[in-house]
Amino acid sequence: MLREILTISGKPGLYKLLSRGRTMLIVETIDSTHKRLPVHGTDKVVSLGDIAMYTDGDEVPLWQILETVKEKYSGGPSDIDYKAASNEELAEFFAEILPNYDRDRVYMTHVRKLIQWYNILVENGVTEFKPDDEDEEKKEEQD
Repeated sequence: MLREILTISGKPGLYKLLSRGRTMLIVETIDSTHKRLPVHGTDKVVSLGDIAMYTDGDEVPLWQILETVKEKYSGGPSDIDYKAASNEELAEFFAEILPNYDRDRVYMTHVRKLIQWYNILVENGVTEFKPDDEDEEKKEEQD
């Protein structure tokens, strides 16, 4: 599911991939407006399925972190105000979620974005973060 959800550099929020063209993608905002818009080849687009967080060992895929946050909040939205929270509060929160995160390479802006994305997804009915077996097979073929 996370493979179809995109983040676009310079644009707020998350987007669902609807269609692919030769020179652009058609996406829809993941919010109450469901606004559709084209994304051109000059825009930097990243699938949430391709994002991972640094730890002291290997990188941890974003879906595992989102699943941990979902368990912490019983599938509901986070109670942390990512805009107003101090860096210490964010670091404490993230240490509960991913205790061995790399404190040198994971910035608090990353944690803010994680909380924002989690809330957007949950508030819009996306609560399945684990990849499908087909998604994993496709990713292994690409690697």
